[in-house]
Amino acid sequence: MILFRLIDQINIVIGKTVSYLIWAGIVVLCFEVVARYGFGQPTLWAHGYTQRIFGAYFVLVGAYTLIKRDHVRVDIFINTRSPRVNAGLDLFNYAFLILWGYVLTREGWLFFEDAWSFNERDDSALGHPMWPIKLSLFVGAGLITLQGIVEAIRSLVLIFNPNADVKRSEPA
Repeated sequence: MILFRLIDQINIVIGKTVSYLIWAGIVVLCFEVVARYGFGQPTLWAHGYTQRIFGAYFVLVGAYTLIKRDHVRVDIFINTRSPRVNAGLDLFNYAFLILWGYVLTREGWLFFEDAWSFNERDDSALGHPMWPIKLSLFVGAGLITLQGIVEAIRSLVLIFNPNADVKRSEPA
């Protein structure tokens, strides 16, 4: 289980680090609002940057959110049954997460590869490169898929041994 805790710790560090992107997004949005409405001088770049900042934030904190168990869950079925049944339901959910994550990771890589190879630019006047945001899609999807695999294995262990020690690394 050392490998699982290592993966947890990597995702916790990345999640906490990326969470500061929210503040960058807020600063850019506030700057745009003041420039637009206070001085009548809207920016060309703020809208595109906030989309990229919040998009990267959203996809890169997914694995951290999974560790914290803060994704939307239907608790009518979860936590009302025995530990084995709960682990079985979790395993069922993680199977779909892994499938979704695999497809999104593969497609994210193809999006990144195309953006990098063809030097893809956005359609704004500034023509920013698209590869950084597409790379964040690949990385974020890969991290949540990896965390989903770890959680699925933990669930599988709990199905066979409900008393097993499969503790997650808890985010502070």
